Amino acid sequence: MNTNKNSYTFIYASIVVIIVAFLLAFVSSALHSRQQRNIDLDKMKQVLASLNVTGVKDAEATYKQYIVSEQLLAENGTVVTSTKPYQMGAAGDNGCAFKCSIADILTKRPVYVASVDGQTKYVFPLYGNGLWGPIWGYVSLNADKQTVYGVYFSHDSETPGLGAEITNHEKFQVPFGGKHVMKDGRVALSVVKNGNVKDAEFEVNGLSGATFTSKGVSDMLQKDLNAYAAFLKAESNQ
Repeated sequence: MNTNKNSYTFIYASIVVIIVAFLLAFVSSALHSRQQRNIDLDKMKQVLASLNVTGVKDAEATYKQYIVSEQLLAENGTVVTSTKPYQMGAAGDNGCAFKCSIADILTKRPVYVASVDGQTKYVFPLYGNGLWGPIWGYVSLNADKQTVYGVYFSHDSETPGLGAEITNHEKFQVPFGGKHVMKDGRVALSVVKNGNVKDAEFEVNGLSGATFTSKGVSDMLQKDLNAYAAFLKAESNQ
């Protein structure tokens, strides 16, 4: 073949592209299970963090230690399905609540039932929008389903030192502990502009200089927890 022809260059480039694409697809496929495992382990750590369980080394073992069951709820608050804690690599529908997508939060209403020092806790996933991108988290409630035990929040691209401070445990997350959730049949737990707390029973100070992100957290709490309103208002049998 004449290497000086344009056709040679085109064929050579095409072959290289095909080979590289094949190798990338192979590597992606080979690493998929490991990547998914890391995603699952990180999610377990986030759920545990909302239960004030941090510094976890073996996330899967610790998750099984604290999480009693994973449930999906109907709109009226009744349990549709209840499974054992998610087990990575297990076949079937084990951990169906754990695998719920963002779109499933408002329709399938996943909830994690935990036991901390012999006390029942309920963990609810949250998803919303900050100033620059998605924000998410988990809020755990005591057995009464009315008081906050702990929270965990994270983000995709909020501003460092401002909106990104929703990940700051002591500064932003700890103040949620002990707050009440429901008032007059609706979720009243909210984040208000820093210094503007009027009802300390339900309100938490927002972050200075991060009004939009703070509002995003507040909207996320209101939207997602209200999907569980019937369950939260029902008396616990735990």
